[in-house]
Amino acid sequence: MRRTISAAIDESIAAIGRLDARVLACHALGVGRAWLAANPAHVLTEAQDAQLESLVARRAMGYPVAYLIGKREFYGRDFEVGPAVLIPRPETETLVEAALGRVSAGTAVLDLGAGSGAIAVTIACERHDAVVVAVDSSEESLAVARVNAARHGAKIEFAPGNWYEPVAGRRFGLIVANPPYVAAGDHHLLEGDLRYEPRDALTDGSADGLDSIRAIVAGAPAHLEAGGWLLTEHGYDQAAACRALLESAEFTGLVSIPDIAGIPRVAGGRRK
Repeated sequence: MRRTISAAIDESIAAIGRLDARVLACHALGVGRAWLAANPAHVLTEAQDAQLESLVARRAMGYPVAYLIGKREFYGRDFEVGPAVLIPRPETETLVEAALGRVSAGTAVLDLGAGSGAIAVTIACERHDAVVVAVDSSEESLAVARVNAARHGAKIEFAPGNWYEPVAGRRFGLIVANPPYVAAGDHHLLEGDLRYEPRDALTDGSADGLDSIRAIVAGAPAHLEAGGWLLTEHGYDQAAACRALLESAEFTGLVSIPDIAGIPRVAGGRRK
């Protein structure tokens, strides 16, 4: 006997929880949450039932919901995601907010380690007059970022390469980065969604997780205009270390910005 939506969701909740069950049901049926709530007695087709059962089984094994449905909302927009890119997180909206407050007409913005393009695309969409360049060492990541840019009509220059290599000799009014910053031995790498996300987007292999941030801070003065800003996301316990790196590189006007949970999440400063 085929299941109703209500029965299928109830069974799914036992395995993966209410929120994930409803998200996966919407995806399997190709409907929105309102339709789902209004049609609990709808009988699933065999194909729908089988697809939902498969999705729930994979989620129960820990596979990220964002990868299962192929998208994640970020700053009010849906972004395509997959195993080649890090899943955008609400904490990173803190970095975007800080960046938008420092972008004016004509500002050249460099996004290092662009991944899915969530940061670069959001800035380009919110500040149409900005000139945005997105760099990533992974061609697979840039392919996803290009799709997201096209989806949202964002004009972005994409450049493959490691950190500043693709923009040698160029300067920007703002550099933003959400680099890998998880320490190599951090147990979180073996838990939850992180088990399935690209490892090199999470950690650079350094014991303290800061080697990428060190490289970004050290290279920033040569690529910032006078008075230009560098903003980088960092881990929950790395604010003091990031501030010290910025001070050593003679940045001024240093800032430490908390995320929505009140945890220091973004460090930044201005080039003299």
